[in-house]
Amino acid sequence: MKFTDIVTLDGVHIRDDGYLVADAKVARTGIQIYAGVEVGRPEMDQVRVYRPGSEVFSEDTMASFAHRPVTNDHPAERVTADNWKDHAVGQTGDEITGEKIFLRVPLMVADASAIKAINGGKRELSAGYECDLKWDAGETPSGEAYDAMQTNIRANHVAIVHRGRAGKECRIGDDAASEWGAAPLPQTTKTRKSDMSDDTLRTVVVDGLSVNTTDQGAQAIEKLQKAISDSQKAFSDAQSDHTAALATKDEEIGTLKAENKKLKDDQPDASAIDQMVADRAELVTKAKTVMSDIEVDGLSDADIRRKVVSAKMSDDAKDASDEQITGMFKVIAADAKPGKDPIQDALKSGDAGNKANDNGQAGYEKNLNDAWK
Repeated sequence: MKFTDIVTLDGVHIRDDGYLVADAKVARTGIQIYAGVEVGRPEMDQVRVYRPGSEVFSEDTMASFAHRPVTNDHPAERVTADNWKDHAVGQTGDEITGEKIFLRVPLMVADASAIKAINGGKRELSAGYECDLKWDAGETPSGEAYDAMQTNIRANHVAIVHRGRAGKECRIGDDAASEWGAAPLPQTTKTRKSDMSDDTLRTVVVDGLSVNTTDQGAQAIEKLQKAISDSQKAFSDAQSDHTAALATKDEEIGTLKAENKKLKDDQPDASAIDQMVADRAELVTKAKTVMSDIEVDGLSDADIRRKVVSAKMSDDAKDASDEQITGMFKVIAADAKPGKDPIQDALKSGDAGNKANDNGQAGYEKNLNDAWK
């Protein structure tokens, strides 16, 4: 179904090349009243048509108003590539924005006669668009009743029109010959207020408080709330990671402390060290008794035993375990006898040897000593 809306042309500027550029509000949200005959319901005097902000400010709707032809009055046909040169006097831009309840569209008029008409007072704009009219009675979020809802709004053109073209009813659109004739009826002050409260005021809960704001304000608040929520989550995640990292470090510190204490506990005391020294000395003595030329510096006890056993038993010790080597070493060391030490032997024989070999010298010396008697 085809509809038209009317708005005032504002923000007009004439460029150096004579082109006229302007910024206009071409569509709005809320409830608008149409004659029943214009929307296919002749049995109804009036039809309350609801245009929600979700439809007006949808990505597809806003995109449809970009690069559309600007016409001088509504054409009697849909503007297409085939008839564009017959109807277009300019075109809309692509920076389509939402402003409160309105859709704002930049436009440019290049035709001299159309610019002259605008300068002469023809300063209304009427958007020609198509949409689906969903006949499903309901209530707006603020509780205002409607009979139908506009969806899938798609712009075809924006027309420059005179305000009084529809007579006393201030109807918007072109003459009866135009197919763009479904235009909203004039609204009372009461209707406009309720319309504004319907689509611009939404209740949003902020930190436990109910706040009434416009649809765009609600969207901004929801975006900020989401940003705050995301930030809080990121902070919470960082805090959790930090706590986990501290717990890991504490565990590492605890492990190091326990290992340090174990090392201290396992460290031998003085008596144990003395015993180790004595055992080492005994082992070295036995090893040298069996193998006098053995070098023990830098060897462990096990290495000393294996070296001695390997020297005495050769192949039998090749694949033997440390325990087997220890057993072999005990047997070998037990059978070994210490080597002769001449000095020690002389000390041990002492005077006994001399007395046995003095050839009467001792008796002679005794007689000399007793001669005076």
